[in-house]
Amino acid sequence: MDHDQHPVLRFHGATHCVTGSCYKIETPHWRILIDCGLFQGSKSERELNYGAFPFPPDAIDAVILTHAHIDHSGLLPKLVKQGFRGPIYATAATIDLCSVMLPDAAHIQETEVDQLNRRNAQRGRPLVEPIYRKEDAVACMPLFRVAQYGDWTTVAEGLRVRFWNAGHLLGSSSFELEIDGGGRSPMRIVFSGDIGPGHKLLQTDPQGPSGVDYLVCEATYGDRDRPDVSPDRRRTMLGEIVRGAARANGPLIIPSFAVERTQELLVDLHLLMQTGEIPRAPIFVDSPLATRASAIFQRHADEIENGDVLRQALISAELRFTDTVEQSKAINRLTGFFVVIAASGMCDAGRIRHHLKANLWRKNATVMMAGYQVQGSLGRILLDGARRVRIQGEEIEVRANVTLFDLYSGHADAAELLDWIMARGPIGQSLFLTHGEEEGLAGLAERLKGSFPASRIIKPQLDDAFRLGPGGCVPIEINHARRLKPESVGRLDWHNDLSKLLLDVSEAVNSAADERGRAKIIRQIQRALAARGD
Repeated sequence: MDHDQHPVLRFHGATHCVTGSCYKIETPHWRILIDCGLFQGSKSERELNYGAFPFPPDAIDAVILTHAHIDHSGLLPKLVKQGFRGPIYATAATIDLCSVMLPDAAHIQETEVDQLNRRNAQRGRPLVEPIYRKEDAVACMPLFRVAQYGDWTTVAEGLRVRFWNAGHLLGSSSFELEIDGGGRSPMRIVFSGDIGPGHKLLQTDPQGPSGVDYLVCEATYGDRDRPDVSPDRRRTMLGEIVRGAARANGPLIIPSFAVERTQELLVDLHLLMQTGEIPRAPIFVDSPLATRASAIFQRHADEIENGDVLRQALISAELRFTDTVEQSKAINRLTGFFVVIAASGMCDAGRIRHHLKANLWRKNATVMMAGYQVQGSLGRILLDGARRVRIQGEEIEVRANVTLFDLYSGHADAAELLDWIMARGPIGQSLFLTHGEEEGLAGLAERLKGSFPASRIIKPQLDDAFRLGPGGCVPIEINHARRLKPESVGRLDWHNDLSKLLLDVSEAVNSAADERGRAKIIRQIQRALAARGD
């Protein structure tokens, strides 16, 4: 194979951050996307969702989707809206989940854009369009093609793919690409997708092939080891938090991913109430997506571990699925102890913001984060100890007990990632570390020392590109301007700084001793702004 025939791998997302997963591998004969996910986190990163793709969508021949989470699948409707018409390969369970998750993502975007446009109209600002609409999400579905674990599927001439169970989510996959070598041995490239941890309640341990040329691996928790906690011990620890919320006689608000995290929580809460370890109380699943996803989990219960227990949890007397906005709002008129599980898991969209707005200021409320909170998200800001936050343009004082319970994570920790990587060996060429913030990438790279040459560990930046040869890879010039400076990815941005400044100004003015003190602070701010104008 000539040098210019060697595949080029481009990293268009999940680089030094944990969202927006999207990689493109191309040869002169075909162009394939691996995932096409939504960016989350800081406003600067979320704005990438509205910009142009760094490639023409109608030039993509196929998409291979690792799993249904929105940070991996959420821009597929936009891709189709802008001209993509090729097949999307995924497992049957992933397709089922996408059939409810993508329309839900469109609904959230349309709803939030409507709210934003009302505020923009009042402020004299231009109106904006959602990234895509529900009809665009629906238009995706006929393009999906079922791929079975363990079976080879031909994707393009000289290219085939095999899916492996990643143990992360119902239907989640790692996969290996085999590219015809043109007289040489085929090139084998493995993409990890998101790797599940041990003791995953509803999933088996992750799998994968061995003896590959290139490996692209996630590093979400590459810098930390979780305690070796069994399912029984996890439930005991969850019970302590629930009993604390009950003693406070206030609500337990759980921001949770609607798909799988919610179902895992329901199983454990059901078992704890059955055994009397926590008081029986209403459990509200306030997410239409979680409701629809739970029905899909019921259909696939025979394919997952503890499927029978999940079935029992989903029909328990304490469980209430809410559907309408009116039902959602009515929850916060209740008093005493009850549980609310609502999306989104990072508190950046959906009904959870309504519940936080209604309860963060209450001393008897408990907010339990049940998973990773990306930098710049409201969930991360709350965990970092913010005393006041802004939600939908309003300032909210934080009096509730905010805690992190990260034992439901769908991601392997550092030791588990290291074991999974070593099991893929021997790795003939390079190892690319992606889907991790700076600490996770650096931590996993450090762990790999002694087991893998540091010179062959690559941590690509957004839009980096590499030509993959049989003797190694070389970076190549990208064919467009970078969409975001590398130092701006996976970090707080000026929008976060502005929000904090507004809160600090408000707090300083309100805490002044008298009218004279408040006027003095305001004059100081005015002078600083005037000096900048000069």
